[in-house]
Amino acid sequence: MSLKNSYTTSDYLQWDSATTLVRKLYRDKNYRISLLIGCGIFFGLSISDLLRLTWNMLMNDEAKFVLIEMKTGKRREVKINKGFQKHIKDCHKALHIENMDEPCFLSTKGKPYSVQWINLVLKELKDHYNLKIKHFSTHSLRKTFGRKVFESSDNAELALVKLMELFNHSSVSITKRYLGLRQEEILETYDCLTF
Repeated sequence: MSLKNSYTTSDYLQWDSATTLVRKLYRDKNYRISLLIGCGIFFGLSISDLLRLTWNMLMNDEAKFVLIEMKTGKRREVKINKGFQKHIKDCHKALHIENMDEPCFLSTKGKPYSVQWINLVLKELKDHYNLKIKHFSTHSLRKTFGRKVFESSDNAELALVKLMELFNHSSVSITKRYLGLRQEEILETYDCLTF
């Protein structure tokens, strides 16, 4: 929770740093957090929707799932990346999951993770793994997804329209601001000056 009238933000991780973090967490036997961060950067869902994922949703034969977004109430279909499917299966096996209807992100006591707890964990991970990110929070995962989609596209405007749809934003300008592109464009203005 932020203080009233304070400025809060989250930043995105560079894609290579994010995928490396997922691998390191798995290597360090932190399987659920590895999976949580992986799902965050590969699906672009809000944290409230990530926390509702079950093993059945992630491990079905179709390699996709549908959910109704908590925030918008809209239907969202998510396709699971082929490379990431293997990571999901590896985490499933390492965790010895028997109940496929079980939520993926439960504590050792069997309780669902809270957003506040995850944010604390992400701050610890930032320090432990020396991540180059200023403000690392659950929202950073969704922003990392958005930046990767935008930067990987040959057509920036089309990428922004797709992201606008995926994020359920009302305009491309909101998506640009969300990804931090608007501020970058404004700051580039200063680079055109010479002395």
